[in-house]
Amino acid sequence: MSADRGIGQLLIIGFDDTEMSTRLRSLLTRLQPAGVILFARNIRSADQTYKLLKDCQACVSEPLFSCVDMEGGRVDRFRNVTGPAPSAADVFATGDRKLFRKHGQMIGETCRTLGFNTDFAPVVDLALEASRTVMSSRAVSGDPKQAVAYAREFLAGLRSAGVIGAAKHFPGLGEAHLDTHHELPNVEKTWKKLWEEDLHPYRALRRELHMILVGHASYPAVTHDSMPASLSRKWITDVLRKKIGYRGLVVSDDLEMGGVLKAAPIEQAAVDHIRAGGDLCLICHREDFVVRAYENLLKEIERDRRFARRAEESARRVLAFKKKSPVLKRRTTAPAPAKLAKLSRQLWEFGEQVRLEGINQKNADRRDPT
Repeated sequence: MSADRGIGQLLIIGFDDTEMSTRLRSLLTRLQPAGVILFARNIRSADQTYKLLKDCQACVSEPLFSCVDMEGGRVDRFRNVTGPAPSAADVFATGDRKLFRKHGQMIGETCRTLGFNTDFAPVVDLALEASRTVMSSRAVSGDPKQAVAYAREFLAGLRSAGVIGAAKHFPGLGEAHLDTHHELPNVEKTWKKLWEEDLHPYRALRRELHMILVGHASYPAVTHDSMPASLSRKWITDVLRKKIGYRGLVVSDDLEMGGVLKAAPIEQAAVDHIRAGGDLCLICHREDFVVRAYENLLKEIERDRRFARRAEESARRVLAFKKKSPVLKRRTTAPAPAKLAKLSRQLWEFGEQVRLEGINQKNADRRDPT
């Protein structure tokens, strides 16, 4: 593995800019990352977003994962550009699987129009009481089979629009009562219950998922330590890869989150995620964190031959995926005003349909509580 080329393929990075700057161009050219991720802070308009992503790609020789966190509801990065999208919970409340798929399709078409090819959605965490205040409308059901039903259709909708989806947050945050953006939750749940409940979506969808995003909670009953799953070989290699048999890409949740930084500084977290069997380190904001992670990965590859082999395995997996992915080969044109207006209208109509069908379903449930 060429160190300069290969290490970049282990990183998906975020930044503050809304347009290409000399500093951002230098960073992207030097690191050659596998992908970039944009947030609301980067997105002012459709044309500006499309151009920013195109300019990022121009700095990098391999196809980029152009990523966004777009679920609808609370996690909606496009609200100020195309209008709001309904939450997963609101769509699920309709009980209509055609609308589950249409949710993914509408979000996917919006992503593609703005230049994105990867959406870190859907959430397959279970909607349980312990995490209700944290997850709220992001999780759809406490029944793992129902969570799968929604996720399967949402993913199909994304695929129809030419967008890669990613289930999250493995192995499950349904029992996590703290927000991993700030804290490291301990999920006190037995292996048997985790396997039957929280892990069920990953088992059921393992052949349909190209990406799985690993969360920052610890599961002491399984690992007998306080290590977050995102840095745990037990979870990533032994459970996800070997026991579940997942063959796609493994992505960390944002390594800048408090939940993981409680366990390790950013540069060590990046190394530990790759050592544990992960493929892509997601670092969503600070340039100094991105550079520290990159430089420590390089240092560890030069120092430890075993780690170098592990890193090369992931870099090759990422590059092989990119080579065969039709999604990353597909090119889109700059968003036309007429197309944006149509998308905004369709999103509004979809939101109204979800709202009305949700009311109808709630009324039907009241009439027939069985």
